[in-house]
Parts: sequence; C-alpha cells; structure tokens
Amino acid sequence: MAALSSPPYSSSTLFRKPLHSSSSFKTLIHLSPFTSTHFSKLTPSKPFKTQTLTPPPPPPSPTPPPLRSTSITATNPSTSPSNPQTLKSRLKNGQTLYGLFLLSFSPTLAEIAGLSGYDFVVVDMEHGPGGISAALPCLHALAATNTPAILRLPESSPTWAKKALDLGPQGIMFPMIETPKSAKKAVSYCRFPPNGVRGSAHTVVRASDYGIDEGYLTNYEDELLIMCQVESEDGVKKIEEIAEVDGVDCIQMGPLDLSASMGYLWDPGHKKVREVIKAAEKAVLGTKGGKGGAYLAGFAMPHDSPDNLRTRGYNMVSGAVDIGMFKSAAVEDVRKFKTSLMVESEDEDDEEREKGKDGDEKYWSE
Repeated sequence: MAALSSPPYSSSTLFRKPLHSSSSFKTLIHLSPFTSTHFSKLTPSKPFKTQTLTPPPPPPSPTPPPLRSTSITATNPSTSPSNPQTLKSRLKNGQTLYGLFLLSFSPTLAEIAGLSGYDFVVVDMEHGPGGISAALPCLHALAATNTPAILRLPESSPTWAKKALDLGPQGIMFPMIETPKSAKKAVSYCRFPPNGVRGSAHTVVRASDYGIDEGYLTNYEDELLIMCQVESEDGVKKIEEIAEVDGVDCIQMGPLDLSASMGYLWDPGHKKVREVIKAAEKAVLGTKGGKGGAYLAGFAMPHDSPDNLRTRGYNMVSGAVDIGMFKSAAVEDVRKFKTSLMVESEDEDDEEREKGKDGDEKYWSE
C-alpha cells in the first residue's frame, strides 16, 4: 500500500494562535478609534425603562343567527322565502291551492312538479310503489323548490303516521276514514303526549331539522295540515261529523273508492255517485260557518275538471297524477308516429294504384 502523503502544511500552522488572542485583542483595542471613553459614552447612565406591549383585544365574536323556525314555502309568489306561508295559513287566507299526486316516487318528477309551480305535491304511499325510504328523496327534491309535500299513508295507523311525520311533510293524509272516532284517532297519531300518542324523537329527525329547529315542538301543530279521506258510502253518511272533529283540517273526497262502494266501480261519473258527492261537498263546506270545520279537497276526473271543483267551492284541487300525465303523453306520442306511418303507407298504395291505372289505360289504348 502506498504511503499517505503529508499535507502541504506543517503541524505548526495547524496550531497557530488565533487572531483574537489576548495580546492581539489588546492591540486591536489600542488601534481602534473607539477608546474606553467612547465605550463609556455608549453606556447609558440610567437604566432603560422596560415597557410591556399589550396586544390589542380580539374583535368581538359575531352573534350567531337565530335558529330558524320550520316553515316550508311554495313556489307561489305569495310564499317566497321572504314571506313564508304554510298550506294552512294560505287556506285561512282564502287561497285555492292546486296540486299533483306523485305515484312514481321519482325525485326528478317531484322536482319538475315543484319547479312547474304546483302549490303542493302529494307523495302517495297508498297506491304508489314506495314507502318511507323512497319518499324521502322526493321530499328532498320538493324542498329544493320550496314546494310543500303531503304524505298519503297506506293505512291509518300510529306506526305509519309516526314514520311519515318524522320525515317532516307539511301535510299528512289518512285514507278510509269512515267515522268521527277514526278521525279522532288519526289526529291523536299526529300529536305528542298528552294530546296524542305520537312517539317522540324530535331531537334527531328531519321534521325538526334534526333538532336544530328549537321551535318545532311549539309550532308543529299549527303548521301541520291533517287531512282525512272520506271515500265510502258509510263515510259520506257521517262526513259532517268527521269534518267537525277537532284537529281535522281538511276532508279529501275519494270519488273512485266511493263509486266502488256504491256498486259503480267502472262508472265513477254515474248520476247517483255524483249526487252523493255533491251532498257530501255541501255538508263539508257548511262546517266552515262556525269556529271549527274543515276545508274541502278533491281529485279532478275526466268528467269533473279542476275548474268544476274550484267553482263548487273546493279549497284544494289535485288536477293530475304524474304517472297518468306521462302515460297520456307517451300514448299520444306513439299514436302520432304510428299514424304518420299509416298515412305514408296509404299514400304509397295510392301512387301504386295510379301507376297501375296508367299502365292499363296505355295497354288498352294500344
């Protein structure tokens, strides 16, 4: 192995005294123009006064906005966000409300219905294919358009009412109410104890904004529209008593089931059915003369248009069903196309016949 070469400097250079040794430092001090006199001038004769800097106080925290009260608004100009009104308040103001039944459980169609300007949409769990879980996205879509939702229950029971009300609809509809007793039960399903039997989870459900709306327990009875559907011959006989039950806000007529109960399933426009309906309408409208009473709601039928219902005093009119509207549009669309094909085919046949006729004439002319 080759010997390591020594560095080009000696060991003495490695241990050379630094420039700032004591003698060198004295020399520098001596040579410096700043003598001890100058240093003494730099030394203050009095001690410095210390001052503690206090940071400025933090700005006051902004006051949080008040927790809002639950009040869903409709797309009608009179119910804009700056002037919220419930269905009940609008009915009290004498407005006639126009709505739609949603059986498809399509959030898209629910949103379109709200954007179209309907005053309310009934999400129908009685005849539609969906239940509570399927209804929730529809309520989300309607809320995005500020359109009140009404849930129609599959049956009048405390369990269905509880689950439906926890979703936070602005109205609830009980089917097949035939006696004042069943109407009173329906109302009790909507009230918390001691006024009813509704189970309480108001701190965590959508109806109270998941507990954020601190005014929910105070306001829910005033804002909830309770509707009882009378749709049988027996129910019509006691419809006035049902309408006068405390807590029943609206009577919904059911013409199809009523006609079926009278033996006219295939003829809801039968003269006898119409006479019974008109007598029932008169009984309900007569209850609003006093302090209590109920509003009147109904479905439009092919033989009974929305305008007819309005002129007879209905306060809430449902003009169509989403599935029925789509069915009519789809059938008409297909009909137009098929008809155009038939017309073209007939035109072609006419042309062929004309050509054949010309050929025959030419043949015989020769």
